[in-house]
Amino acid sequence: MRRRIVGALVLLALAALAFLYLAPSDDYIFLPDRARPLAPKVEIDGERAQQDGGGIYYVAVDVRKASLLESYFPSLYEGSTLVPENEVRARGESENERRQASFQDMRRSQRIAAAVALDAIGRDVTIRATGVLVTAVATGAPAFGKLEPGDLIVAVDGRPVRTIDALAPLIRGRRPGQPVRIRVRRRGQGREFSMRTIADPRSPKEAIVGIAIDQAADIRLPIRVKIDLAGVGGPSAGLAFALDIAEELGRDVDRGRKVAATGEIKLDGSVQGVGGVKQKTIAARRADIDVFLVPGENAAEARRYAEGLRIVPVKSFRQALRTLATLADES
Repeated sequence: MRRRIVGALVLLALAALAFLYLAPSDDYIFLPDRARPLAPKVEIDGERAQQDGGGIYYVAVDVRKASLLESYFPSLYEGSTLVPENEVRARGESENERRQASFQDMRRSQRIAAAVALDAIGRDVTIRATGVLVTAVATGAPAFGKLEPGDLIVAVDGRPVRTIDALAPLIRGRRPGQPVRIRVRRRGQGREFSMRTIADPRSPKEAIVGIAIDQAADIRLPIRVKIDLAGVGGPSAGLAFALDIAEELGRDVDRGRKVAATGEIKLDGSVQGVGGVKQKTIAARRADIDVFLVPGENAAEARRYAEGLRIVPVKSFRQALRTLATLADES
């Protein structure tokens, strides 16, 4: 009888554990993925094979819904981080919509990286500003529920807008509390929204509507560049893309080293901060990477998990090129 009771309790415990492992929580979990070489994923007209043992690597983060078990025990895996759902998905956004937006960010980062890299090595690249892209909307802000990530701002109060420099004074230059009309292009359709500005907490005399923005542009490349990272989304591989493109077109970027890089690259060549740096650093360390380039604002976090991995902070693509050349000269 006692044996049956013990057996029943064991089965019950196993069933409870299985339920906790399979049942989704309200959180997401970030886990280290692998550092992978970019060269096999990038096809460029005129590329040259690299035989020096080095290479440019990208590092991704495994992002998925956490199970109840993982939510209760967030340190179950090395390098894991539990992230609230509202920091990963916008309110009302489905998981499929989040993934599609992430893939769109990836495609855009590839185009920008190619433009920046080709321009830096002296190729003719044509860039024409087409408007200001909304990349995020703050919950509860004046723009919340009206503007959406992916909207292209084309006019403010009837005045055409093509660049961030043109947009800034039309919003920030007015008194907080004044209304503003913003016209956007959304999925091919024009729409206009009215909202009242609020004061910028960091600069109370300036007005904001609570959006994050980026420059949208029509980019014409002089050669074909194809990058295929099936299943990987987000803009944070932009710096790695740009470095690999320069490497494959004959510039000795890695100098025989295994170089990993993360950072969102902008059209002006600047490198912006990214998320998941803890997981990316661990992935780079596991892959025996020689040098890990990260945005300057992420360097302190990366060093906490480096354990001997060389962390190099950079603020722009050209600085990254100079830094790698200098590191090679020092070796």
